[in-house]
Amino acid sequence: MKKKKYIGQLVSVKFKDRKTPIYGYVVDYNDDWTLMKYNPVDYIIDGYVIFRHNNIEGFSRNSDEKWKEKVINLKGLQPTDKDIIPLSNLGVILKYLTDNFGIFQVYTKSETSCYLGQLKSIDKRELILDNLQPNGKWKGEIKFRTDNIRIIEFDTDYINSLKLISTAKKTKK
Repeated sequence: MKKKKYIGQLVSVKFKDRKTPIYGYVVDYNDDWTLMKYNPVDYIIDGYVIFRHNNIEGFSRNSDEKWKEKVINLKGLQPTDKDIIPLSNLGVILKYLTDNFGIFQVYTKSETSCYLGQLKSIDKRELILDNLQPNGKWKGEIKFRTDNIRIIEFDTDYINSLKLISTAKKTKK
């Protein structure tokens, strides 16, 4: 994404290696990352998605996106300055999410597998998460190469539901 004109607009993002595009309002972006209010379907906003710019085929803003945007705006769900988070690098993003939202989920190359948790540690090569299972139980750690992280979701209904049933000692919020 090269032009700031997309900020505050609903777009779809197609990836070279994913079947399903991502839809959402562009909140902010830099050379490496884009933050969007997530529009998974119809006229629903469900949390946020941050994606790395690797493997992007293109952005689209056609009549479908404009129509969805119009309806979502009427619902008062468009982004504001309060939605902006720091996008400096992966470590800054994940530390901010852990401190302010408690739990996030990451996707690597597969769009069908995701991993929930909190940041335990990160360096230039490796990310370690405290791993939250889909049943709300914390189970050990999970490690990733930092360059394999493609998409991060947070503050979604699914994640917030798991926060309600997860052990309180791990969640910050």
